[in-house]
Amino acid sequence: MLLFYMRKPITTPTQIPSVRLLQIDTEQAGQRLDNFLVRHCKGVPKSHLYKAIRSGEVRVNKGRISADYRLAEGDTVRVPPLRLPAVGEPRTVPPAVFPVVYEDDALLVIDKPAGTAVHGGSGVSFGVIEQLRAARPDAPFLELAHRLDRETSGLLMVAKKRSALLALHDMLRESRGSKRYLALVVGDWVNDRQHLRQPLLKWLTASGERRVKVDAEGKVAHTIVTMKKRYGRYTLLEAELRTGRTHQIRVHLASSGYPIVGDEKYGADEVRAHFARLGFNRMFLHAGHLEIAHPLTGEPLSLHAPLPAACEKIIDYLEKKA
Repeated sequence: MLLFYMRKPITTPTQIPSVRLLQIDTEQAGQRLDNFLVRHCKGVPKSHLYKAIRSGEVRVNKGRISADYRLAEGDTVRVPPLRLPAVGEPRTVPPAVFPVVYEDDALLVIDKPAGTAVHGGSGVSFGVIEQLRAARPDAPFLELAHRLDRETSGLLMVAKKRSALLALHDMLRESRGSKRYLALVVGDWVNDRQHLRQPLLKWLTASGERRVKVDAEGKVAHTIVTMKKRYGRYTLLEAELRTGRTHQIRVHLASSGYPIVGDEKYGADEVRAHFARLGFNRMFLHAGHLEIAHPLTGEPLSLHAPLPAACEKIIDYLEKKA
């Protein structure tokens, strides 16, 4: 008699998500909770992480906590069961190489193109920092030292060491150093140099979109504006940030009656449409100059990112019309 045996299908073990308790060490201390989770839960959508924080599934020292809490050495972070990418899964973030303006073992400064978000979230699955990490898988530490709006081009600082990140945060918070932007605005700017100090308040539209407005209840904000050149109906300005509020330059200029060309949040649709017909499909705001002490050595750094070709082309067009 012949006996037939059915061979069981070969299965590969899958990673079963489980609760993890992570102890914060010296290198991790000072990091925001949400940024810490992004690093330790690679592949998990940010929306899932924020939901886990809001629901109390993520806890610090057994207590509920906010996403912007800064971790301290010795803290214990409870990370709930979250599906992590299986070994061998294809990379979901495409690596990218950005123009490097400065780099050493502690600091990386790139020239970010317009239209690229600095990080994933708000409908964007990934940004500059995720693409940098994908392009540099052996880098032990890469963190944004500050932000640039998606449609703003120019100098972006990335820390390669925790000590450098904390030092940069201190310098930016204390307004040490100088960050200067070029902006083309609608209107004939009057003063050669002007200080804008209107307080700024974040708010949400009915659709949930984040906006900023001038409001007495807002946070202190300070922008120094220098007139560079007039082109009749338009003016090229240099704006120096003395504080780093969300959309600060954009709102300060718009509230003064001089919105930035191409600004879809605070500018006019007809202006944006006019420049789109000229082939200019971005906001004319560029972080072109950075003067800051090196976060670890104290060496003075003076960095420059040239005006992008699309912006240069518009300036040439206005020069010819003037």
